[in-house]
Amino acid sequence: MTHQFPSLSVEQKKELSDIAQRIVAPGKGILAADESTGTMGKRLQKINVENTEENRRSFRDLLFSCGDSMSNCVGGVIFFHETLYQKSDSGKLFPQVIKDKGIVVGIKVDKGTAGLNGTDGETTTQGLDGLSERCAQYKKDGCDFAKWRSVLKISDGCPSALAIAENANVLARYASICQQNGLVPIVEPEILPDGDHDLQRCQYVTEKVLAAVYKALSDHHVYLEGTLLKPNMVTAGHSCTKKYTPQEVAMATVTALRRTVPAAVPGICFLSGGQSEEEASLNLNAINRVPIHRPWKLTFSYGRALQASALAAWQGKSANKAAAQEAFCKRAKTNGLAAKGEYNPSGATDSAATQSLYTASYVY
Repeated sequence: MTHQFPSLSVEQKKELSDIAQRIVAPGKGILAADESTGTMGKRLQKINVENTEENRRSFRDLLFSCGDSMSNCVGGVIFFHETLYQKSDSGKLFPQVIKDKGIVVGIKVDKGTAGLNGTDGETTTQGLDGLSERCAQYKKDGCDFAKWRSVLKISDGCPSALAIAENANVLARYASICQQNGLVPIVEPEILPDGDHDLQRCQYVTEKVLAAVYKALSDHHVYLEGTLLKPNMVTAGHSCTKKYTPQEVAMATVTALRRTVPAAVPGICFLSGGQSEEEASLNLNAINRVPIHRPWKLTFSYGRALQASALAAWQGKSANKAAAQEAFCKRAKTNGLAAKGEYNPSGATDSAATQSLYTASYVY
């Protein structure tokens, strides 16, 4: 039998738990603004804007300088390393801009994926080397939570037992290191939507992956009350011919989570996974209306599904800043309502919000 040796103090546990609860306060979720330079470049390319540091800064300034409506529905913002040290138009460092709104600052800490030899193109995630030192520095620089993305895929032979075990272990090791340095770890085992699998197959795989993740977190003595989960919703593969309703997606998702995620976890913040903005909101809303007990907050951690309309409205022009901010705030407010199951669509949705944001084999 494992003997329990002391790891975190009572004070450390309280700090972690308080941070996690702030991020997922009722009606609040996470803005994922931690796209790498390359990924941000692909977003800017779609609106014919050059991928320069200033253009990336300008767009993020536009998001971060939104008014009170942002702080009413966003509890945390995930930064990319570059953004953490940039300043707003007013000359204030971005983390301070976010903190002044009462929003928690987070940071992406993984170093991307690497192939697992002998598998069908499966991956693990790199970045454990030097992670403790980086986390300590990020904590000093104003961060209170972190994010690490592991990626799995569904096909005839995937995910393999190796990919499930390796990614669960690396997520647990990351989570443990974060907590030792005062950062709440967001645990993200993303199962990609690529493929023609049906809803039931995704549910089955999601349950197996999450069961392995929480076994690994237990083995690594991770304090669950001071963590958040960022999973995929249970959806059919992007190429599946059968279409499912938000209610069917919601029931499959909540059922999978109830079977695998301990009630000690404060919140589950879904990734949007290439869904359109509106689809991501409708599914989240349905999840919060499922008529079975849900012991955790069920909210959002969206990147594309919070930013697509804003990017389309902005077009890289300062004259469009107000329109882009309005588009972003509208999506944030919509998802804040959906996180409480209170979103009632009016039917008047603009075209950008209904466009699929799917990218095959998505790299963040």
